[in-house]
Amino acid sequence: MSLALTPLPRRVAALAPALPVVAVPALLALPLTPDGAGPADVLSGLMVVYCVIRLLLERRRPLSPAAAVVLGLPVVGLALAAMGAFSPQAGLTGLGRYLQTFVLVPAAVLLLLRDRAGFRLVAWSFVGLGLCQGAVGVHQFVTRTGASYQGENIRAVGTFGPHDVMGMATAVSLGLVCAVGIALGRVSVRQRVAATACASVLLLPLALSFSRGAWIATVLTCTLQLVLAGLRRALMVVAATFAVGVILVGGFGVGSALLQERIDSIAQVTDAPDQSVVDRYTLWASATEIWRQHPLTGVGLKGFPEYRDGHATLALSSGSETDGAGVAYQRQPLLSPHNMYLLVLSEQGLIGLLALAGSWLALLVCGMRRLLRVRDRGPGIDCGLVACGLLVWLLTDFMYGDIGGPSTVLIAVAMGLGAWWALTGEARADAPRSGARERAEEALAR
Repeated sequence: MSLALTPLPRRVAALAPALPVVAVPALLALPLTPDGAGPADVLSGLMVVYCVIRLLLERRRPLSPAAAVVLGLPVVGLALAAMGAFSPQAGLTGLGRYLQTFVLVPAAVLLLLRDRAGFRLVAWSFVGLGLCQGAVGVHQFVTRTGASYQGENIRAVGTFGPHDVMGMATAVSLGLVCAVGIALGRVSVRQRVAATACASVLLLPLALSFSRGAWIATVLTCTLQLVLAGLRRALMVVAATFAVGVILVGGFGVGSALLQERIDSIAQVTDAPDQSVVDRYTLWASATEIWRQHPLTGVGLKGFPEYRDGHATLALSSGSETDGAGVAYQRQPLLSPHNMYLLVLSEQGLIGLLALAGSWLALLVCGMRRLLRVRDRGPGIDCGLVACGLLVWLLTDFMYGDIGGPSTVLIAVAMGLGAWWALTGEARADAPRSGARERAEEALAR
């Protein structure tokens, strides 16, 4: 029987395992509590517990051997770095955060998503989160109620506040990557049109985030998605997105001078760079020096702030200034090098970096291989473009940022989507489907 004729409760039941995953991005759209906490982190832990209970009730094998190796590889470096932390509390806190982000939540997402319909539902929840946070960010720019930027409260930060200026940029960027992947896929015309429109709208809040790292990662990722999708589809999506983007950005009169200045500062490293660039490169140099003195296992989880000042030059400022978006002026300490790879290298050493980055690289390689295999003759190219796009965006953005703050749980779910595409049973997922199964998935996609 076609799924179009299936009673609604049965259609919902088919997607039920994916609903806890969808709820995580949904909760990130809610305002944070005064202490910066959010319910999405709690829900991600409950999602892992829910996944374990389902596995016990269904008596399913948790993970395939390949998935267990790839997702479990970071545990090696994390265990060594936790034992070498400067305090047991710091070691346990850091271990829990890393396991949540790169092991437990991705594994739970992989196990809870049963088919491409569930994957698409989660991808659309990313788009929805990006639209919600982007709407708040645009309102902040227009009403001058955002975070402080060059003396004006115009920086779009969404509900994440000035302490996590990358939060909204991350949500909007990942939503944009998902929208582009869906628009380039072989889904219904209605979904492709909606995804193209969403991608165009998300360009505006991404620009207003003034986040250079997010800009670079998004441009690189979307370019790769367009190349992988083929020339004809790429040209249509680029033309539509560019036209709508120009209308939105030009119509809102977004400070072109500010945007141009921010774009120019990307390459402005030695020729009078701004203080944020100076701090970033000073922190990178400090992390490198820490690693040289502790090459194999690093200084332990949460150890970078303790060793930073002993290896930093006088060019490093005392902290970054945060103001606006409903928060009083504060100086926020620089507790990380703002580079995920250097953070791992300094705190976990070469062993930790090889284990963690090796897991990420394995996911990307497996995902790209599967995408290239189904690009011309198989189903699910939209899922492949979304999954590989998310992985490429994260691995690129990690050069300009690291984990921390409420948006970290969104990174964990994105890793899970990449893991599902790269490590799920390929023979079953990519095999030709029966006519009834084909019509069922097409009906659900519409």
